[in-house]
Amino acid sequence: MTGETPLVLWSIIAALAIGSFLLRFAFLGWIGGRDLPPWLLRHLRYTAVAFIPALLTPVAVWPAATGGSTDPARLAAAAATLAVGWATRSVLAAMLTGAAMIFLFVWLPG
Repeated sequence: MTGETPLVLWSIIAALAIGSFLLRFAFLGWIGGRDLPPWLLRHLRYTAVAFIPALLTPVAVWPAATGGSTDPARLAAAAATLAVGWATRSVLAAMLTGAAMIFLFVWLPG
C-alpha cells in the first residue's frame, strides 16, 4: 500500500461501487422496460467482438509469464486462434485451437 488511511481506502471503494452500480442501473433500471432504437441495438451487437480482443491482446503481446517481453510462441498461438475463428466462425474451435497451440508451443518445449 502507499500509506492511505483506511477511511480514504474505503471511501474510494464505496465510490467505485456506487459508480459501477449506476452504470449498470442506467441500462437495466432506467431503460430496461423500453425498446431500444435499432441503431443502438446494431452497435451493441459488436460489444463482445470489441471487448474480448481488448482484454486478450495485452496478454498475447506482453505476457506476464515472460516478464512482459513479446513471445513468438504466444503470438503464433494467437494468430492460429484468430485464423481458425475466422475460417470456421466457431468460438469453441478457436478456443480449442488456441489452447492446443499454447500447449504445443509453450508447455511442451519446456
